[in-house]
Amino acid sequence: MSDHRKGVAIVLGPEDGESLWQPLPSTGYVTNKITPYNSPYDDFSTGIQVLEPGRHVRRHAHERSHELLFCYRGTGYAEIDERRHEIAEETMILVGRGVPHKVVNTGAEPMRLLWLICPAGLEDWFRAIGRPRRPGEPRPAEFDRPDNIEQIQAQQRFIRPEWE
Repeated sequence: MSDHRKGVAIVLGPEDGESLWQPLPSTGYVTNKITPYNSPYDDFSTGIQVLEPGRHVRRHAHERSHELLFCYRGTGYAEIDERRHEIAEETMILVGRGVPHKVVNTGAEPMRLLWLICPAGLEDWFRAIGRPRRPGEPRPAEFDRPDNIEQIQAQQRFIRPEWE
């Protein structure tokens, strides 16, 4: 082994991580898997998002973060910088900072996405707008985003595109 210090390994099962129900228009849930809160790594965070049929992630952009999305179940499309891209299983998307993007589930089943964001911070967004979820519990009634959503967007350094 070189003079470099050996890193750590983290293994998480399907229901491990902080899980949060998401508000309209997404519904579904997010599970924050590896974040600066449960690992020694401050440079990135990653998790899964389950997007219900007919639902979408609103158009937005990240002021300082790059986002990687990997669809491992479901179908739909992504609008990236006003261009539409079809999404099927095993589609991978890289969205650089400042690039507006939106994801829509057009399929009949939940879309499952792995997300990785660098630098970290998306986990704080999901916590600010979501409600705690326990594995196996039924989906709650649909709920709206918090009343102070614009303040949360500013704190999390989201860019809301003018053409939303």
